[in-house]
Amino acid sequence: MNRLKLTDVTKYVEENIGTFHQKRIDGLKKLQLKSVLKRKNPYLFKAKHLLTAEEIIRKLTDAFISSNEETLFGDWLEGLAIFINQKVYNGWKSGIQGIDLEFDKNNIRYIVNIKSGPNWGNSSQIGKMKSDFNTAKRTLRTSNSGLIVVAVNGCCYGRDNNPDKGSYFKYCGQDFWSFISGEENLYKDIVEPIGHKAKEKNEMFLASYAKMINKFTKEFANDFCEDNGEINWEKLVEFNSGNFNNSQLKKA
Repeated sequence: MNRLKLTDVTKYVEENIGTFHQKRIDGLKKLQLKSVLKRKNPYLFKAKHLLTAEEIIRKLTDAFISSNEETLFGDWLEGLAIFINQKVYNGWKSGIQGIDLEFDKNNIRYIVNIKSGPNWGNSSQIGKMKSDFNTAKRTLRTSNSGLIVVAVNGCCYGRDNNPDKGSYFKYCGQDFWSFISGEENLYKDIVEPIGHKAKEKNEMFLASYAKMINKFTKEFANDFCEDNGEINWEKLVEFNSGNFNNSQLKKA
């Protein structure tokens, strides 16, 4: 085990946090209004009494962006966790399906599936993770029958007061960062570096966001508003949920 240097963590974050911010902007540029409209509930917009094109655009795009950012930042935090573990325990990015990180500690091979937060999946998804853990254990023991393998679901934030899940452990927040680094306060130490140039990067994102809102509002008004500015809810619902044999839907 090596002692973690926070200067290494800070340097890694400063060199790599820009990737997350750039992917946020790239995600906006790739976004297509009608693709998003097809995935959102038009009845909910009506039930919430949304009256303007811009209101609808902001609601549906903000929901999409929030979900997308959770995924992007979760992936970024996974990279940070693997980097930190490499520095301390010489861990490595696993090549086994469903496993993100492998490392050895106290004669135990740990296999880790990294998630952003604790409430990440339904019963089927958790069942898939358990299956991946079991497959990974069999794979590793084939090459080394005496190998002790322990599976861990690591979550970058949150908490779980009952980490022993029987066939695997679930470490969240402080417990996870301490587990991969040996540092009890790492979960707090990484906060400041992650904010590196956040204001500058976010201003760039907001500039792209404003352009997208204006572009989508204009597109929505052209396609789903009457000449007097009123939203044509029938046309919007038809686009979202109508039979694809409908000729008007084909034009849209």
